[in-house]
Amino acid sequence: MTVSSRLEGDVIRLLYIDDDRGLSRLVEKELGRHGYAVTCAPDGDAGLGTLIAQPGDFDVVALDHYMPGREGLDVLPDIIALPDPPPVVYVTGAQEGRIAVAALRAGAADYVIKDVSEDFTALLRNALEEAVSRRRLQRENDAAQEEVRIARDRAEAMLREVNHRVGNSLQLVSSFMSLQLRHLADEGARAALKESQARIEAVAHVHRRLYTSGDMSSVAMHEYLEGLIDELSQSLCPDKDGCSIHLEAAPMRVSTDQAVSLGVVVTELVTNAVKYAYEPGKPGQIRVSLGQGPNGRAILTVEDDGPGMGDGSVKGTGLGGKIISAMASGLRSAVEFDKAHKGVRARLAFDL
Repeated sequence: MTVSSRLEGDVIRLLYIDDDRGLSRLVEKELGRHGYAVTCAPDGDAGLGTLIAQPGDFDVVALDHYMPGREGLDVLPDIIALPDPPPVVYVTGAQEGRIAVAALRAGAADYVIKDVSEDFTALLRNALEEAVSRRRLQRENDAAQEEVRIARDRAEAMLREVNHRVGNSLQLVSSFMSLQLRHLADEGARAALKESQARIEAVAHVHRRLYTSGDMSSVAMHEYLEGLIDELSQSLCPDKDGCSIHLEAAPMRVSTDQAVSLGVVVTELVTNAVKYAYEPGKPGQIRVSLGQGPNGRAILTVEDDGPGMGDGSVKGTGLGGKIISAMASGLRSAVEFDKAHKGVRARLAFDL
């Protein structure tokens, strides 16, 4: 489909800036036959003044180079600098390729070689319609991009609200569990409930992090771990003379699903270390680290300096181990234990 057929039926409003009155009348006559509404200006400043006085009234401008007062190249930057300027087709002589190139670099949409033949008006009309068509396509593209941006912003706002509500709901569940803990005398039941509460808090912390983040698709894992370790320290190690949890995490971003899985894994491993690494009342350190590994992978490590895993048999109900395996499987990985380490050192390598 040609440009002419695309614009058929449309009135193209042209401002023709040229001091040659004879050529101006020719352009007005010839283009008028093709449905143009042509306004002529005798020089660059007069044309610029018309554009300023009548913003939005012209679809395209044809600008001659040689004119009294300021030349076209002097006026062109002022036109381009106007708010939402129309495209400019530069008109220059046959031997002035250097000037045409300069005009294109200065922001002209196209150029046409000036002469008094019928070819000039035909070439000018084609260049004008091409410029108008490109501008329309650009505006349509800009409008589409703006619609996409608005839709994206709306979706992100809704997602942020969802994360806020999910985080609040999980916090409410955790509060209910705290109330229930006060009415339980059985230590086994209290321990199981506290472990479940820690798992819920690990997931809730991800949603709280997403609610305050500008990026809904990923989580700053090092910042998330700082908050999670602080919560675990207050919950599992309230006595400052007892266990202590230390974190060393390199800055990195992971997906939301990865953050949830990693948070639950850290919670389970730290909880196990608090329960089994050190004798009650004796101080001990639990270290959590997150760093870059080889081949674009990251490595999460949780370790202690306790007696180790002994005979390797599962301690407790084994539910924590099943949860760790399930979370690691979601990361397409598995937790490995370093048998050479004095205590327990658990490592999880995963793809970023």
